[in-house]
Amino acid sequence: MDNQFALLKKRRFLPLFITQFLGAFNDNTYKNAVIILIAFQTISSIASANTLINLAGGLFILPFFLFSATFGQLADKYDKAKIIRIAKLLEILVAIVASLAFFLNSLFLLLTALFLLGTQATLFGPTKYSILPQHLKSFELVGGNGLIESATFIAILTGTIFGGLLITIPVYGKEIVSATIIIIAIIGWLASRKIPKAPSRAADIEVDWNIFTSTWRNLKYAKQNKEVFLAILGISWFWFYGAFMFYQTPNYTKIYLGGNAHVTTLLIAMFAIGIGVGALLCEKFSRKVIEISLVPLAAIGISALTVFLYHLQPHTATVTEQGIIAFIKTGHHLAITCCLFFLGVLSGLFTVPLYALIQDRSVKVQRSRIIATNNILNAVFMVLAALYAIVLLDLGLSIPELFLMLAGLNLLITIYIFSVSAEFIIRLIVFLIVNLMYRLKITGLENLNIEGPAIYTCNHVSFMDVLIISAASKRPIRFIMDYKLFQAPLLHNIAKLAKTIPVATVKEDPVMKANAFIEAAKALKRGEILGIFPEGSITRDGKIAIFRRGIEEILNSAPAPVIPMAIYGLWGSFFSRKYGKAMANLPRRFWSKVSLHVGKPIPAEEFSLERLQLEIEKLYQAGQKDIEK
Repeated sequence: MDNQFALLKKRRFLPLFITQFLGAFNDNTYKNAVIILIAFQTISSIASANTLINLAGGLFILPFFLFSATFGQLADKYDKAKIIRIAKLLEILVAIVASLAFFLNSLFLLLTALFLLGTQATLFGPTKYSILPQHLKSFELVGGNGLIESATFIAILTGTIFGGLLITIPVYGKEIVSATIIIIAIIGWLASRKIPKAPSRAADIEVDWNIFTSTWRNLKYAKQNKEVFLAILGISWFWFYGAFMFYQTPNYTKIYLGGNAHVTTLLIAMFAIGIGVGALLCEKFSRKVIEISLVPLAAIGISALTVFLYHLQPHTATVTEQGIIAFIKTGHHLAITCCLFFLGVLSGLFTVPLYALIQDRSVKVQRSRIIATNNILNAVFMVLAALYAIVLLDLGLSIPELFLMLAGLNLLITIYIFSVSAEFIIRLIVFLIVNLMYRLKITGLENLNIEGPAIYTCNHVSFMDVLIISAASKRPIRFIMDYKLFQAPLLHNIAKLAKTIPVATVKEDPVMKANAFIEAAKALKRGEILGIFPEGSITRDGKIAIFRRGIEEILNSAPAPVIPMAIYGLWGSFFSRKYGKAMANLPRRFWSKVSLHVGKPIPAEEFSLERLQLEIEKLYQAGQKDIEK
């Protein structure tokens, strides 16, 4: 399979990528120009710079709270490409209003334009994310989201830099910013005209214009799937964190670091480009699978670096108005710059898997409304971030002290989100064990791009097989496993979390075997993924044994596609039976190469045990060639 950058050659992705990039560029060019104008040139004495900066941030995201539910319904009801084009036309009109505000030097109009820009972004928001699953394949979602997030934050980088630099140009700064945002808005609209059609999947819905009832209904849609709702909460927390960092950086730079407006732009840019880098790294780390285990790992790193940021500069600066060169010559200032970059990298790793999970798991006909719910909660959390800063700063706390509190809150919220979802915990265990112990290569991942029920089947080489297969799957798998494994304390706990189905032979416990097959059929009828090792036990000679007939009984009760797989590279490992009882001897190798080959699904009506055995043996031979070449 191609890497994520191949999507940039496809019309089903490139126009959206360009449209999103230019929109985010314009938003941040204007926003940062206004913030810099307030923080360093103070165009009004009605309120303090602290209050005005946080008010500006609040006004931009308020429309997400007010209008997301309505716009989410429109995105589900109408062609999403048309909605995007309408949003880009509105952006041109808002850019004209913003230019008038600069010309009149009116704080009121500047803030009004921010609100209108937020309204336009609210219309674009649910559409740009819900259109991706219509134009991309499931295994492209992580890469596609990574590119979109990277484009967004590269646009934040360039827009922030341009906004800060252009507004500080003597005499003509405001005029240059005005011309820039109008021209970019027009180019963005032209790019949006090339986005392929994305027909409605819920054209018959009646739009509820009441923001309260529609918001409540959309919230209920989102809560139908626990993992989707937890992902929404995780993304919303990220926006709380990101909004706080963005809006406090100007005053943090000025008061605690002694930097000028250009230093502020540098630090915001480092955070933004870090997010872009982290977003692009997601596909590499996740092997094109929606890997939610990256999220808690990134969250722990975010808390650690935020504490480090506090310790680097807890007191006010003794110098003022330092330029970029003078600033980075100081060791701890360079460390702060690097710290913000790596905070951005971790933030990108945190958000992309969550966005991909929402898109993949949401009900198709409700997807835009669920993403709109995400935007509503994002808005709520960003408003809370502004209030958090305003209230605690007015109480006398310093910005570095707020960093310290934020690190603790981040850790607590992450622990909560992941403690209530067994799937998130299991994915973390699988990711850590597989990546620390093996160099896994997965071939044929696109064959797992299947909706509804399915049966994953594989040769059985070792006790690690379950984790290897789980690492390749974007969806939870319910494995049928020997009941004896449930007797081991640690394995028992993991198996219980994963809702594994225990099975015994007819001689050992005929009732348990019958119940296992009944539960397996029920799982398939609910649309779940079932995992079966047709050999019935781990190989003792490294060869694939004759398959047992149990899978046929299950298919007779609940027909579903059967996906053949083959693992190669685990025979002779600590967890295999090559040297007798598994895990009874010292490990003989570490971080060895392992391959997992996935074949094309076999429809239930075409299934035969002989065909399955032949397919898995072919995949096994392909894996052998991969490892031994």
